[in-house]
Amino acid sequence: MRHDPVNIYEYEAIAKERLEKGHYDFIAGAATDEITLRRTREILDSIVMKPRMMVDVSERDLSTTVLGEKISFPVMLCPAGNHGAAHPDAELATARAAGKADTVMILSSHSAKTLEDVAEAATGPMWFQQYFFKDPELTLSMAARAEEAGYSALCMTLDAKIVPKRERNMRNDYVGPVSPNYAHLGLGTHSWQFAADAPAGPTDIRDQATVWSDLEWLAGKTKLPIIVKGIMTGEDGRLAAESGAKAMIVSNHGTRYLDTTFTTIEVLPEVVDQVAGKAEVYLDGGIRRGSDIFKALALGAKSVLLGRPLFWGLAVDGEAGVSSMLEMLRTELEATMGICGCPTVDSISLDALGGMSPLQQLFNKRDAGLL
Repeated sequence: MRHDPVNIYEYEAIAKERLEKGHYDFIAGAATDEITLRRTREILDSIVMKPRMMVDVSERDLSTTVLGEKISFPVMLCPAGNHGAAHPDAELATARAAGKADTVMILSSHSAKTLEDVAEAATGPMWFQQYFFKDPELTLSMAARAEEAGYSALCMTLDAKIVPKRERNMRNDYVGPVSPNYAHLGLGTHSWQFAADAPAGPTDIRDQATVWSDLEWLAGKTKLPIIVKGIMTGEDGRLAAESGAKAMIVSNHGTRYLDTTFTTIEVLPEVVDQVAGKAEVYLDGGIRRGSDIFKALALGAKSVLLGRPLFWGLAVDGEAGVSSMLEMLRTELEATMGICGCPTVDSISLDALGGMSPLQQLFNKRDAGLL
């Protein structure tokens, strides 16, 4: 007897059955050999938690704030492009689900629906994602459109300057649609090339020449607080904060641009340390369980973001699928907090985690002559 999915992995399995192969591979796939994609799960699973007893966890508060906006739990929705690949309601459904969950959705500039239409459908806070474009006026005008439509922050993706090699997409001859957000630029309707997340080749409008002073320039030109996405080193985190970013996402783009990098959870502590509270730090990459969220918070993230799971929820049941998937994560996180003796998000700390078996620590002491 077929049951409703009880976790995100089951959502993905059903979504894989329902989606066209090209769409599934575009969503699920990553760069070249997909080593880091597989390793992400291994690293998250290798971090262990330490249950604590006799703590009053009768009331657990999962709420937090991001850029001054209160959200009901520390999970936001990534700026993933073309939700229309999974469901005809696309980002409209996702935005409504985010509103019901009382959290932030970051809309990709490569959305299947216009940024204005999604803003109109939204019932919760919305941030907008875009790139630095070769034409500075396009960079400013896109940001102005977002501000006028009611988006409350601007997310700049930094790690998509170079067209990646995604071999699943190459085998499928995958070509995706250009977002209606770019309709006024005359890029056609199908200019996403088989390996890209944006119009590529002669129509690639992203600027490969951007440097940190460009971020300073943009911060001085928009009233919206700026989040940067794609930070993978402590030094870049520090430079982002010094250049005007109010928040940053530790992200390797779902391992979709470069393989054999560190996973995001591995570099998170380094970024948090070097940013030193000058900007908020979020994390995406492989979050599939409430325990993954807990681990990221314990390592210093203010919140996490979900990317691929949004598509699995949409493919299975549209808006209701995204809502159900978010509720699963909320329930799992709440239980994890309770068992680990953390009644609030702020009470989650590094003390709740371990990376080395106590037996291995014992053997290391013995081998060092300390026992």
